[in-house]
Amino acid sequence: MPTKGRRAFDVRTFLNSPGVARRVAHYPTGSIIFAQGDAADSVYYIQQGRVRVSVVSQAGKEAVVGVLGPGDFFGEGALAGQPIRLATATAMTASRILVIPKRQMIRGLHQQHALSDRFITHMLARTMRLEEDLVDQLFNASEKRLARTLLLLARYGKPDGPRDVLPRVSQEVLAEIVGTTRSRVNFFMNKFRKLGFIEYNGGLKVHRALLSVVLYDTPDSSR
Repeated sequence: MPTKGRRAFDVRTFLNSPGVARRVAHYPTGSIIFAQGDAADSVYYIQQGRVRVSVVSQAGKEAVVGVLGPGDFFGEGALAGQPIRLATATAMTASRILVIPKRQMIRGLHQQHALSDRFITHMLARTMRLEEDLVDQLFNASEKRLARTLLLLARYGKPDGPRDVLPRVSQEVLAEIVGTTRSRVNFFMNKFRKLGFIEYNGGLKVHRALLSVVLYDTPDSSR
C-alpha cells in the first residue's frame, strides 16, 4: 500500500502506455538476471520476489551490496551512461521483474509524472540507504549490523512490510552483507534465537524486539 503523499508507480498503466515494450520476465531462484560486465541497456523493476546485487573484485572476492524487494528498481546505472554492469543481480527467490529498455525508461520519466516521482523517491531512498550502510560499517559492531540487515530483509519500515517469514538466506550471504565471518553470524543468530528476537519455523521469522539491538549499544564491540 503506498505511503501517504506518495503516488505509487502503476505497472499496469506503464505497460499499457503507447510505444512501451511490454516485457515481464520470470526468474527462478538462483538465476542470474544480469552479470557483472554485461551491457547496461535496461532498467529493472521488481514486481515480485527478492534480488541480491553483488560485486566481485579482481582478486575474486565477492561482496553483497544490496538486497532488493518488490517496488524496487535496479540496474539504473544504464540511465547515467554506464556502458556495462558493475555488479551481478541474482534472484534470491522466484521473481517476476519488469524489464524496461533504457530508451523507453527515459521516455517514461519525461512523460509520466507518477513514474518519475516513484523513481526519484527510489533514488533518494537508495542514497540514504548507502549513507546508512557506510555509517553502519564504520561505527557499528557486527552484532548490530546483522540485526539491522535482518530487519531490512524483513521489510521493516517499508510500505509492504514487515514480512512474517523471510525468504531463505544462507549465513554465508548474511556474512557478506554484514562484512563479517560466517562463524560470527552463526554465533549471533543463535544468540538472537535464544533471546526470542528471531525464530525458525519453516523459515526465518524476525520479531520487532530485534530493534532493541539496533537502537541500543550492545556489550559486544568486536567487528
